[in-house]
Amino acid sequence: MVDPDVARALRQHGIDVTTTVDADLRSTTDEEQLDYAQRTERVLVTHDTDFLRLAGRSLDHQGIAFCYKTSRSLGEIIRSLILIYEMLTPEEIAGRVEYL
Repeated sequence: MVDPDVARALRQHGIDVTTTVDADLRSTTDEEQLDYAQRTERVLVTHDTDFLRLAGRSLDHQGIAFCYKTSRSLGEIIRSLILIYEMLTPEEIAGRVEYL
């Protein structure tokens, strides 16, 4: 659900990013996608509120970065994600939801 330009911009900043399409997860459940992110030690970036529900059930995830689809411009989303990447260690974001 996140614009592919976000992944491209983050890669240009040297951030290791994969997408649902890259990981061949497009038709999988939200639980499977969150499990993939956990297994591969990736923060999940989403506009989907279902992931907030999943995060509320368990802190066993690498972190979720969330914003409502129309609440931020593409540039704001990218800048926020770069800031999170620069400011938080993997240990600090694990189990948390960061609202953009």
